[in-house]
Amino acid sequence: GEYLTYNNGKLERSIYWQPEYGESDADEKQLSGELLSLLEKSVGNCLTEEAAGAFLSGGLDSSTVTGMLARLSNKTADAYGIGFDAKGYDEMEYARASARHFNVNLHEYYVTPQDVIDAIPRIAAAYDEPFGNASAIPAYYCASLARQDGMSCLLAGDGGDEIFAGNERYAKQMLFEHYQWVPRPLRSMVIEPLFLGTSLTKRVPMIRKLRSYIEQARHAMPERMETYNFLHRTLLGEIFNQDFLSQVDSDAPLSNIQAAYDRPDTDSMLKRMLYMDLKITLADNDLRKVNRMCEIAGIEVRYPMLDEDMVAFSARIPSNMLMRGQELRSFYRHALKDFLAPETLDKNKQGFGLPFGVWMVEHASLKDLAYDSLHSFRQRSYIRRQYIDFLLNEHRTGHAGYYGVMIWVIMMLEQWLT
Repeated sequence: GEYLTYNNGKLERSIYWQPEYGESDADEKQLSGELLSLLEKSVGNCLTEEAAGAFLSGGLDSSTVTGMLARLSNKTADAYGIGFDAKGYDEMEYARASARHFNVNLHEYYVTPQDVIDAIPRIAAAYDEPFGNASAIPAYYCASLARQDGMSCLLAGDGGDEIFAGNERYAKQMLFEHYQWVPRPLRSMVIEPLFLGTSLTKRVPMIRKLRSYIEQARHAMPERMETYNFLHRTLLGEIFNQDFLSQVDSDAPLSNIQAAYDRPDTDSMLKRMLYMDLKITLADNDLRKVNRMCEIAGIEVRYPMLDEDMVAFSARIPSNMLMRGQELRSFYRHALKDFLAPETLDKNKQGFGLPFGVWMVEHASLKDLAYDSLHSFRQRSYIRRQYIDFLLNEHRTGHAGYYGVMIWVIMMLEQWLT
């Protein structure tokens, strides 16, 4: 959290709280016992006399929260899950596995393309600034399902990945960091000219993969984490009109990320990434998504994984225990191996993504809404018309899911401005 102080014409901005990162010397068995105790306590702290259920996607955190809710409830607990009839997006089988494991009532709802069309205007208007996370749609319908079922409160698992190292980019960036150990002269004078200086390296699959690794790994942290970003993969002058670019500080987003990455008092690259995600991914994105969607659905949401004692505890777990090699959530998985369902422990990280790009190809009304929104946005002169044409063409002929992300962002911006 931050605060501003104004005194005698001088304005100062400061941080009033952040995790104190350390590297505990306690053994894993002791820490595992402490984690289980804290999980039960944090879920218990979220329960009152109100009717409470849990979001359940089938991932580590929602399953943990659901399991603790079931343990503490004096009746069969209720959980709520969202599915999609789209290959590669539906995780309901994992939610069902957790529901069976903990013997809870699982209430399911499958979001349709028509649901998306119906919800877009309301969701765009619900925020006091443009908000482009498409998973607000399933969050809204999940909260609405619980409200219709008589619930007044839902427990959510948000925060677990950001305190226990569960996002795939952590493993990816730790792998990329090995490249930084190569002497700089060897990198700049031999490796990079050899692999990046010619287009020939794009033609052989294995060499192309190595080229991609070098292209990303040569950047220092945290800039390296943004190499996947649409706005870093294309020159800004090819996306935005020059009149717009001249009015904004295009370096500000990366400066904000750098400031967050540099702020923690720790030498651990992993814990710097965790703090940066707490500050930006979680506070500015995920919590805003779930808070607001639950609010317009008429239900309260609470976050056991973000209990103060839980966050403080997670900050002192040794970095090499949080992640062992490339194993995400290593400490957490080992600590809860006798509590969670085997399917949950074996599940790969997937997220709560909406198949918007895929559905846009198949559903004419959804496509019309997106195209109409982008057509209106063309008139605002922020983004070059050629770039919008490029996005639509690539969506039609290339990777619909990938390019659908940027189309969604622009569509929601237009919906908010309208």
